[in-house]
Amino acid sequence: MVRPRTTSDEEILAAAARAVGQVGAARLTLAAVAREAGLAPATLVQRFGSKRGLLLALAEHGSGTSPFEAARAANPSPLAALHEALGALASRVDSPEQMANNLGFLQLDLTDPEFREHAADDARRTGGHIAGLLAEAVAAGELRAGVDVPRLARAVQVAYNGSLILWSLTGDIPLGRALRADVDEVLDPHRPG
Repeated sequence: MVRPRTTSDEEILAAAARAVGQVGAARLTLAAVAREAGLAPATLVQRFGSKRGLLLALAEHGSGTSPFEAARAANPSPLAALHEALGALASRVDSPEQMANNLGFLQLDLTDPEFREHAADDARRTGGHIAGLLAEAVAAGELRAGVDVPRLARAVQVAYNGSLILWSLTGDIPLGRALRADVDEVLDPHRPG
Protein backbone atom coordinates (compact mmCIF):
# COMPACT_ATOMS: atom_id res chain seq x y z
CA MET A 1 0.00 0.00 0.00
CA VAL A 2 1.28 3.47 -0.90
CA ARG A 3 1.53 5.95 1.96
CA PRO A 4 -0.11 9.30 1.29
CA ARG A 5 2.15 12.31 0.93
CA THR A 6 1.95 14.39 4.06
CA THR A 7 4.50 16.95 2.92
CA SER A 8 3.81 18.63 -0.41
CA ASP A 9 6.45 19.29 -3.03
CA GLU A 10 5.79 22.99 -2.43
CA GLU A 11 6.74 22.58 1.26
CA ILE A 12 9.83 20.59 0.32
CA LEU A 13 10.94 23.23 -2.20
CA ALA A 14 10.42 25.96 0.42
CA ALA A 15 12.62 23.94 2.78
CA ALA A 16 15.20 23.53 0.00
CA ALA A 17 15.20 27.30 -0.63
CA ARG A 18 15.79 27.93 3.08
CA ALA A 19 18.59 25.36 3.13
CA VAL A 20 20.22 26.95 0.05
CA GLY A 21 20.06 30.31 1.87
CA GLN A 22 21.78 28.74 4.87
CA VAL A 23 24.58 26.79 3.18
CA GLY A 24 24.56 27.57 -0.54
CA ALA A 25 23.89 25.27 -3.49
CA ALA A 26 27.40 23.80 -3.60
CA ARG A 27 27.36 22.64 0.04
CA LEU A 28 23.69 21.66 0.03
CA THR A 29 22.94 18.04 0.85
CA LEU A 30 19.75 16.06 0.63
CA ALA A 31 20.17 15.38 4.34
CA ALA A 32 20.14 19.13 5.09
CA VAL A 33 16.98 19.63 3.04
CA ALA A 34 15.38 16.59 4.64
CA ARG A 35 16.13 17.97 8.11
CA GLU A 36 14.67 21.35 7.14
CA ALA A 37 11.54 19.66 5.72
CA GLY A 38 11.22 17.10 8.54
CA LEU A 39 11.59 14.16 6.17
CA ALA A 40 13.95 11.28 5.50
CA PRO A 41 16.54 11.85 2.75
CA ALA A 42 15.15 8.77 0.98
CA THR A 43 11.86 10.63 0.50
CA LEU A 44 13.69 13.34 -1.41
CA VAL A 45 15.42 10.75 -3.59
CA GLN A 46 12.04 9.13 -4.34
CA ARG A 47 10.49 12.44 -5.36
CA PHE A 48 13.39 14.25 -7.05
CA GLY A 49 15.94 11.55 -7.85
CA SER A 50 19.03 13.44 -6.76
CA LYS A 51 20.35 16.72 -5.42
CA ARG A 52 20.49 18.01 -9.00
CA GLY A 53 16.88 16.96 -9.57
CA LEU A 54 15.83 18.76 -6.39
CA LEU A 55 17.75 21.91 -7.38
CA LEU A 56 16.24 21.83 -10.89
CA ALA A 57 12.78 21.51 -9.34
CA LEU A 58 13.61 24.47 -7.11
CA ALA A 59 14.79 26.50 -10.12
CA GLU A 60 11.63 25.62 -12.04
CA HIS A 61 9.44 26.42 -9.04
CA GLY A 62 11.22 29.74 -8.53
CA SER A 63 10.56 30.73 -12.11
CA GLY A 64 6.87 29.99 -11.67
CA THR A 65 6.21 32.02 -8.56
CA SER A 66 5.70 35.74 -8.44
CA PRO A 67 4.63 38.26 -5.82
CA PHE A 68 3.63 40.76 -8.51
CA GLU A 69 0.01 39.64 -8.91
CA ALA A 70 -0.62 39.67 -5.16
CA ALA A 71 1.00 43.08 -4.78
CA ARG A 72 -1.09 44.50 -7.62
CA ALA A 73 -4.30 43.08 -6.17
CA ALA A 74 -3.50 44.67 -2.79
CA ASN A 75 -2.55 48.14 -4.08
CA PRO A 76 -4.55 50.69 -6.04
CA SER A 77 -1.25 52.33 -7.03
CA PRO A 78 0.88 50.50 -9.62
CA LEU A 79 4.07 52.04 -8.21
CA ALA A 80 3.13 50.99 -4.67
CA ALA A 81 2.53 47.48 -6.04
CA LEU A 82 5.95 47.57 -7.72
CA HIS A 83 7.67 48.50 -4.47
CA GLU A 84 5.74 45.85 -2.55
CA ALA A 85 6.54 43.10 -5.07
CA LEU A 86 10.25 43.97 -5.20
CA GLY A 87 10.30 44.10 -1.41
CA ALA A 88 8.73 40.64 -1.30
CA LEU A 89 11.38 39.30 -3.68
CA ALA A 90 14.10 40.83 -1.52
CA SER A 91 12.60 39.42 1.68
CA ARG A 92 14.23 36.11 0.78
CA VAL A 93 17.54 37.68 1.85
CA ASP A 94 18.17 38.81 5.40
CA SER A 95 21.95 38.77 5.71
CA PRO A 96 25.06 39.16 3.54
CA GLU A 97 25.85 35.49 4.17
CA GLN A 98 22.44 34.44 2.90
CA MET A 99 22.95 36.63 -0.17
CA ALA A 100 26.29 34.93 -0.80
CA ASN A 101 24.67 31.51 -0.48
CA ASN A 102 21.93 32.50 -2.92
CA LEU A 103 24.54 33.87 -5.33
CA GLY A 104 26.04 30.39 -5.29
CA PHE A 105 22.86 29.25 -7.01
CA LEU A 106 23.56 31.90 -9.66
CA GLN A 107 26.76 30.00 -10.48
CA LEU A 108 24.57 27.04 -11.48
CA ASP A 109 22.34 29.38 -13.47
CA LEU A 110 25.30 30.75 -15.41
CA THR A 111 27.19 27.51 -16.04
CA ASP A 112 24.51 24.86 -16.55
CA PRO A 113 22.18 25.20 -19.56
CA GLU A 114 19.16 23.65 -17.80
CA PHE A 115 19.46 26.01 -14.84
CA ARG A 116 20.22 28.94 -17.13
CA GLU A 117 16.98 28.37 -19.03
CA HIS A 118 14.95 28.64 -15.82
CA ALA A 119 16.89 31.69 -14.63
CA ALA A 120 16.50 33.45 -17.98
CA ASP A 121 12.77 32.74 -18.02
CA ASP A 122 12.49 34.11 -14.48
CA ALA A 123 14.44 37.25 -15.39
CA ARG A 124 12.25 37.83 -18.46
CA ARG A 125 9.07 37.20 -16.48
CA THR A 126 10.17 39.60 -13.73
CA GLY A 127 11.02 42.23 -16.34
CA GLY A 128 7.59 41.73 -17.89
CA HIS A 129 5.86 42.22 -14.54
CA ILE A 130 7.88 45.37 -13.89
CA ALA A 131 7.07 46.71 -17.37
CA GLY A 132 3.38 45.93 -16.88
CA LEU A 133 3.25 47.87 -13.61
CA LEU A 134 5.17 50.78 -15.14
CA ALA A 135 2.75 50.88 -18.10
CA GLU A 136 -0.13 50.96 -15.61
CA ALA A 137 1.65 53.75 -13.72
CA VAL A 138 1.83 55.79 -16.94
CA ALA A 139 -1.88 55.20 -17.58
CA ALA A 140 -2.68 56.17 -13.97
CA GLY A 141 -0.62 59.37 -14.22
CA GLU A 142 1.99 58.21 -11.70
CA LEU A 143 4.63 58.42 -14.44
CA ARG A 144 4.81 60.88 -17.33
CA ALA A 145 3.25 60.00 -20.66
CA GLY A 146 5.79 59.02 -23.29
CA VAL A 147 8.10 57.16 -20.89
CA ASP A 148 10.04 54.42 -22.66
CA VAL A 149 8.54 51.66 -20.50
CA PRO A 150 10.79 48.78 -21.66
CA ARG A 151 13.97 50.80 -20.99
CA LEU A 152 12.68 52.03 -17.64
CA ALA A 153 11.66 48.49 -16.67
CA ARG A 154 15.17 47.26 -17.41
CA ALA A 155 16.66 50.11 -15.36
CA VAL A 156 14.37 49.24 -12.43
CA GLN A 157 15.34 45.56 -12.66
CA VAL A 158 19.03 46.47 -12.76
CA ALA A 159 18.57 48.83 -9.79
CA TYR A 160 16.82 46.06 -7.83
CA ASN A 161 19.60 43.54 -8.47
CA GLY A 162 22.35 46.10 -7.91
CA SER A 163 20.73 47.24 -4.68
CA LEU A 164 20.81 43.68 -3.34
CA ILE A 165 24.52 43.35 -4.14
CA LEU A 166 25.50 46.74 -2.75
CA TRP A 167 23.44 46.18 0.42
CA SER A 168 25.12 42.81 0.97
CA LEU A 169 28.51 44.54 0.80
CA THR A 170 27.76 47.62 2.89
CA GLY A 171 24.62 46.86 4.87
CA ASP A 172 24.61 50.49 5.94
CA ILE A 173 20.81 50.83 5.91
CA PRO A 174 18.02 48.20 6.06
CA LEU A 175 17.59 46.36 2.77
CA GLY A 176 13.97 47.41 2.25
CA ARG A 177 14.85 51.07 2.65
CA ALA A 178 17.90 50.77 0.37
CA LEU A 179 15.88 49.00 -2.29
CA ARG A 180 13.08 51.56 -2.20
CA ALA A 181 15.55 54.46 -2.41
CA ASP A 182 17.44 52.91 -5.34
CA VAL A 183 14.28 52.15 -7.31
CA ASP A 184 12.88 55.62 -6.58
CA GLU A 185 16.13 57.14 -7.83
CA VAL A 186 15.42 55.50 -11.19
CA LEU A 187 11.69 56.37 -11.20
CA ASP A 188 11.79 59.97 -9.89
CA PRO A 189 12.93 61.64 -13.15
CA HIS A 190 9.90 60.09 -14.86
CA ARG A 191 7.26 61.26 -12.39
CA PRO A 192 5.00 64.13 -13.48
CA GLY A 193 5.88 67.72 -12.63
